[in-house]
Amino acid sequence: MSNLLEVDKSVSGYKWKFRDCDERQVKALMEAFGFSELLAKILVARGVCKESADSYLKPSIKELLPDPLHYMDMKPAAERLAKAVTDGEKIAIFGDYDVDGATSSSLLKRFFNQIGAKAVIYIPDRIEEGYGPNQKAIQHLWDIGCKILITVDCGTVSYEPLAVAKQIGFDTIVVDHHIGGNLLPEALAVINPNRMDETTEHKALCAAGVSFMLAVAVNTELRRLEYYKTHPEPNLLKLLDLVALGTVCDVMPLQGINRAFVTQGLKIIAGRSNAGLAALADVAGLSERPGVFHLGFMLGPRINAGGRIGEASLGARLLTTDDPAEAKEIAMTLHQLNNERRAIEMLVEEEATKMVEAQHLNDPLIMPVGRGWHQGVVGIVASRLKDRYYKPCAVVTINNGIAKASARSVHGVDLGAAIGSARDLGLTLTGGGHAMAAGFTAEESKLPELRAFLFERLSNQSGTGVGRVINLDGAIAVGGINTALAHDLEKAAPYGTGNAEPRFAIANCRLVDSQIVGNGHVRCIFDDGGIGSGSKLYAMCFRAMEGKLGEFFLNNKYKNMHVAARLRLTNWQGKERVETQIDDAVLA
Repeated sequence: MSNLLEVDKSVSGYKWKFRDCDERQVKALMEAFGFSELLAKILVARGVCKESADSYLKPSIKELLPDPLHYMDMKPAAERLAKAVTDGEKIAIFGDYDVDGATSSSLLKRFFNQIGAKAVIYIPDRIEEGYGPNQKAIQHLWDIGCKILITVDCGTVSYEPLAVAKQIGFDTIVVDHHIGGNLLPEALAVINPNRMDETTEHKALCAAGVSFMLAVAVNTELRRLEYYKTHPEPNLLKLLDLVALGTVCDVMPLQGINRAFVTQGLKIIAGRSNAGLAALADVAGLSERPGVFHLGFMLGPRINAGGRIGEASLGARLLTTDDPAEAKEIAMTLHQLNNERRAIEMLVEEEATKMVEAQHLNDPLIMPVGRGWHQGVVGIVASRLKDRYYKPCAVVTINNGIAKASARSVHGVDLGAAIGSARDLGLTLTGGGHAMAAGFTAEESKLPELRAFLFERLSNQSGTGVGRVINLDGAIAVGGINTALAHDLEKAAPYGTGNAEPRFAIANCRLVDSQIVGNGHVRCIFDDGGIGSGSKLYAMCFRAMEGKLGEFFLNNKYKNMHVAARLRLTNWQGKERVETQIDDAVLA
């Protein structure tokens, strides 16, 4: 069946490929753990063997958490912060305006609150102040009595602002995970698993994960100083809801300690102990047990909306407050801002798409440039265009002679390193990021030279021009989709980056109905293609009308087809059901 369903080019232009797995390892998992053949194949295809299966399916913080002190500069940072706590010094937490920045800031603030320390959060305005620490904000924090400055999810390349902070008198601790340059900023400590001279194998942490490591190290140092003989000791595991949210929304691989963070964090979110997250779940209409999908597509975008088009500090305030009334008010504001963000985003995406279609799509980098586009949505638009054309994309907005861009990449193309090199050559004012997500600020006059540099840098990287592939975990019939199958798949959750959600070819199903619902989505009903089982399948293809799939489903009723889809177990009004999400299709 699998060989017959391999597709060279689907409706969306993808090649379908079934994942390879060692049948001997599949049998070993089935015999050792009693797994179904399908679950065993899913695990083996993701690199899980008999020896690692137990740890993979039941990830433990205790077993997987590395010693925080193995990170460079962690020890002096922990010692200095412990001294600040015991001496009653005021601590400033300077965060980024995205989800990872908000969760990192809130995590450290909650930790300091629990142990009786003084700490304040400062989140810069995206438009007025831009990314990272700035001199005016640093001076303000000093003026209100702060003696220690912790930058979270930023700071690694903030050379000038942190030099100013040192001159003013701050002891600065950088807590970051973005790729740095050859030089380090002037700081007491730079804790960053991705700094150039760091040797750790535990590099794939978001800033919230690094912040949790710092909290663990400070907690250990305070215990050594016998601080908790006179003060309540915190429950650090209760902070893992914030780590899970940051990890998922910053698209970190769900492997190793990250897998444990998210698994435990989802349990804490389900307990609704964080007033802000509980309020946000309510306004988002989340009525079932939260999963990775809900964090990434329901909670995260609403927290981000404050930093994108509203008040940047709203996300951190929401995650930090213990007042249900305040949490509800902030959550409603973020919900409304998210709706506004969607409208702005649609306009920018439409204009950017027209530019892309008019440009040379053979270029190694898609780079639409617009004047006055809202800076807060260019990252989302870059992500959409990257997915549509399967090419790295940088969306640039120009205001008053300054170009600001958010960029997203495909596997095999390291955008963060390319933009970092451009920064080192003086082609940008600021710039950097991850392999898959980055950004820059540059003078408008430098754009042609910058574009030429990035084109040359990216043209030889292996991801450029690579065909689009959908990896499948198996083929099933309409009648084989049920809650028992969905429960089996749940055993290998959480799914996400580094642990791809299983995707199946639903073979020889017949489309019996299709209709547009909501904002360009298409709802489909399939049957078994005439084999007589009487089974029916209800499925959704989200944002289908933006591509070729929408017209395909509307114009091919009563035809047999193969559908690539993901299955998710949901709970509606106390009743379990399987939600089927369509990713692609091809006529049988």
